[in-house]
Amino acid sequence: MDRETASRTDDHQALRLWLRLLTCSQLIEREVRARLGQRFDTTLPRFDLMSQLWRYPAGLKMNELSRHLMVTGGNVTGIVDPLEKEGLVERTPEPADRRAWRIRLTKAGRKAFAEMARAHEGWIVELLGGLPRREHAEIYKLLGKMKQVTMEAKS
Repeated sequence: MDRETASRTDDHQALRLWLRLLTCSQLIEREVRARLGQRFDTTLPRFDLMSQLWRYPAGLKMNELSRHLMVTGGNVTGIVDPLEKEGLVERTPEPADRRAWRIRLTKAGRKAFAEMARAHEGWIVELLGGLPRREHAEIYKLLGKMKQVTMEAKS
C-alpha cells in the first residue's frame, strides 16, 4: 500500500495532491535504490554522497557534506569510511582547520560515479518515459509554481 491509497475522496484536494507527489517520489526512489544495488552493489546514500563530491572536484569538508546531504556528521562518516577503504574517496587534512578533513573523489571514484550517473539518468528517463515530452514540460512548470508557492508560505 502506498501513501496515496491511504487517502480518501473526501480528503482535502491539497492533501491528496501531496500524497500523490510523495507516492510518485517514493516509487521512483525505490526503483533507483534497487537498480543501484543490483547493478553497482551500492546504496542511494553512497550515490548521493558521491554525487555531491562530483559537483565539488576540490572536495568538501565533512560538515559541508553533512549540510548538503541533510544528514548528521555520523551518517556522513558511516558512508565515507567504506568508500575510502574501497579507494573511491580520499580524506585529506584541511589546512585552514586542523580538526577538519576534506573529502574528495579519487580517480577511481570519479570513474565509478560517472558510470553510475549515466545509468541513473537512463533509469529516470525510462521511468518517466511513458509521459510525452510536452507533459514533462507541463509538470515541470506546475511543480515550479508549487515550489514557489510553498517557499512563500513558509513562516
